[in-house]
Order: sequence, then C-alpha cells, then structure tokens
Amino acid sequence: MPMGEPEERPMNTSPPPKLRVAVIGAGFFSQFHLDAWARMADVDLVAVADLDAAKAEVAAERHGAGTWFGDARAMLDAGGIDLLDFVAPPPAHLELIRLGAAAGLPMICQKPFCATLEGAEEGAAIAKAAGVPLIVHENFRFQPWYAEIKRLLDDGLIGDLYQASFRLRPGDGQGSDAYLDRQPYFQTMQRFLVHETAIHLIDVFRHLMGEVTSVYADLRKLNPAIAGEDAGVIVFGFSDDKRAVFDGNRLVDHAARNHRLVMGEMWLEGSTGVLRLDGDGGLWLRQHGSNDEQPLDYAWDDVGFGGDCIHRLQRHIVAALMSGGPFTNTAHAYLANLRIEDAVYRSAAEGRRLDLAPADAFDH
Repeated sequence: MPMGEPEERPMNTSPPPKLRVAVIGAGFFSQFHLDAWARMADVDLVAVADLDAAKAEVAAERHGAGTWFGDARAMLDAGGIDLLDFVAPPPAHLELIRLGAAAGLPMICQKPFCATLEGAEEGAAIAKAAGVPLIVHENFRFQPWYAEIKRLLDDGLIGDLYQASFRLRPGDGQGSDAYLDRQPYFQTMQRFLVHETAIHLIDVFRHLMGEVTSVYADLRKLNPAIAGEDAGVIVFGFSDDKRAVFDGNRLVDHAARNHRLVMGEMWLEGSTGVLRLDGDGGLWLRQHGSNDEQPLDYAWDDVGFGGDCIHRLQRHIVAALMSGGPFTNTAHAYLANLRIEDAVYRSAAEGRRLDLAPADAFDH
C-alpha cells in the first residue's frame, strides 16, 4: 500500500440491534399489541407468556415470537429481554410490576392501571425505586382523530374552546352474555364504565383541554348481569370556565360501520365554530352562523385497533427508549387520571360536585 494512503477497512454492515420485547398475557386484547410489535422492523418479539401455556403458544406462533411460557417468572429467568409489555387484567399488575422491576426492565402496563388507586400508586413507586421506566398503555390519545383534533385546536380552528362532549355508545352491553365473547372479566368488575372505559376520555379531555379542576358524576347500572356501572354522565370542569361532558351508555349503539372504532361521537364547541368527530373517524367543521358542515380530510390507517393507535403508542415508546427521550403517560404522570377517576366515583356516591387539587400538588 503506498505511503500516506489511508488503510482500507471493511465497512460494518451488520444491522443495528433490535429491541427485544416480551409480552405477558395472551387474551383478547393482546392480539393488537402482538400485531403491532410484529410490524416493527427494529423490534424482535422474543416471547409470549400466559398462565394458559397453550394460549401463549398459539399467540407466539401467530405473531412470530421466538418462544412461549406458561409462567412469567420463568420467561424472565430465561433472559434476553429489553422491554416487558403487560396485557393482563388489573389484579395481576402489581405482581408483574414487582417482577419486571426486580429484573431491571422497562415496562408497559395495560390499562386499567392496577385494580385500585392505591395499587397504582404502589406500582409507580416500585418502578421509581428500581429506576426503570413504567409506561401506562393509554392509547386513545394516540388515535389519529384525537391527534388531528389537538392540532386543529392548537391552530385555532374554532377560536376559543368553550366546551366538549363525548357520547360513548359501543352497543355491546345488552343481555346476560354481554362481553363474554371478548373480555368476560368485564362482567365481574365492581367498577366498570369509568374504571375500564371512561378513563380513556379522562385522558383525552386532559390532552385536549388541560387539567381538570372539578367533577360531578351520576352513574347507573342498567344490565343486571354485570357487577359494575355501565351508564352515566360526568361533567368535568377546567380552568377558564371550560367544561367537558362524558355521556356513556354501553348498551346503546351509534351510527358507525364499526362500533368499536371511535366507540361514540364527539363535539368540540368554540367561539368561531363547532368541530365534530363521527363514529367512523370523520371530522367535520361547522362555522359559527352557518348550518352547513364541511368535511376535514386527514390521513390515517384503519388497521388494528382504533386507527392503529396501539402501533402508534408502541412506536412512541420504542423511539423514546432508543433516543432517551421523554415518554407519554408514565405511571407517575398517569396517577392524575386515576385521582380524577377516584373523584368521579366519590362524586357519584355523595351526589355532589367535587373540586380537585391541581395535578402538580401530588408530585413528590
């Protein structure tokens, strides 16, 4: 080689390492998590665990996971995991958080986050003490229509926002067999409509409108086959006299090709117009003083669950882990939603409006 010329070195052509993800839980909703992980080129879905090993095996084979286990502890003992994703019922969350924290692994926990507010606070404290990220899988704010609504509100499309309302109408709650074909534990949840479903809209309202300052709730149980409430109205107060109304009834449906896509309809009313979200994910604008609605076009994919919101959320978590960036809805931040939920149940029990302390008052 002539003097002075740089030595030629072979280029490193090996692909960057993939994030190794393991999923705990192989029930109905895990299919959406597993499908989203399997579609990510920078993720290696290495294992699925479930107390029913046969279900874990079927899920692993369907989504290309490396192996399966009938015991979460055995899966962790096998090693080779960078991120845990819990898709298990709330009563299992605390023990899974303890296992993941002991292993020093970042974790994603499905909502409802733990069975009680006290349990959620304990789970957040366990992760904090272990120095590992714990993110709640709150996916509604990642649905594409809410991302677009947030952008439009920030751009001032309807002027000053006065109020918002969401009518939840999935139509899946009638009869003695309600929910049994999909998530049968819904029937035995002592707290159902708010803890399982309205919590999504609590997070969405906070995402769009800011911090909740008061709540008033009137909750009902209409289907005698279930343990918890399945209908109710909640009024949320915000600063600057803004209001939001959640009007939920799981027995009634709404006009939509897929009743589980949006699960209802939303209106946001401002000084210069009204923005409406329909049951098919369509957005409509009616200018103040006009009787005509105009469609607002935006791009989204009708894939997986809720406009592929699970993939969008999991994509966010992967990017944050790889870059060291911030996470949306860490366990500590998510406690604000659960304290609002707790106030909703207390308001319904006491039949009165409750004023709330600022969310930052709980930081410690």
